[in-house]
Amino acid sequence: MTLLCRHDCPLFSVKMTTAVEGQHYVLALLGKLFEHLPPDFFVSLLYDIGCQLHWSCDKWGFLKSYMNHMTFVVSIFHAFGHQWPCQIVYHPHKCLGYGLCSSKGAERLWHALSHLIAYGHVAGVSFVLSSIDSTNQLIPHSTMSECTTLITNLSSTMKRTYSS
Repeated sequence: MTLLCRHDCPLFSVKMTTAVEGQHYVLALLGKLFEHLPPDFFVSLLYDIGCQLHWSCDKWGFLKSYMNHMTFVVSIFHAFGHQWPCQIVYHPHKCLGYGLCSSKGAERLWHALSHLIAYGHVAGVSFVLSSIDSTNQLIPHSTMSECTTLITNLSSTMKRTYSS
């Protein structure tokens, strides 16, 4: 499981030891993230089951010292699979600060790492971790390249529009 920034660059990863995606993995990633952030930093968390994570944090006191610095939403692909009240409260297009984000970065990361799954079952642990690390180091460069291209295209379009 990997924690991505808003620009789809991997920040932290955790090795899942079970097939079930437990909340303790996300809590560990968020704890690590907050260790590296200033105390007044605000985090907007987009997660498949962000509603359940928010409920668990409130009920059990997980990340208690950080709850005033966080908002939770459900990723756009999973929002419509949730109950109606959950869709209203946790839909990213209905919450401030998320804009039209679609959380496709996680899907792109999964696609970039999917070729490692087959031999990950037979290769040594250090080889698999090294492969994931080297792949993660390439992803930000391609993302930055895409961002640069987008900004260049928008800039030239705006210049043409406003110069005429």
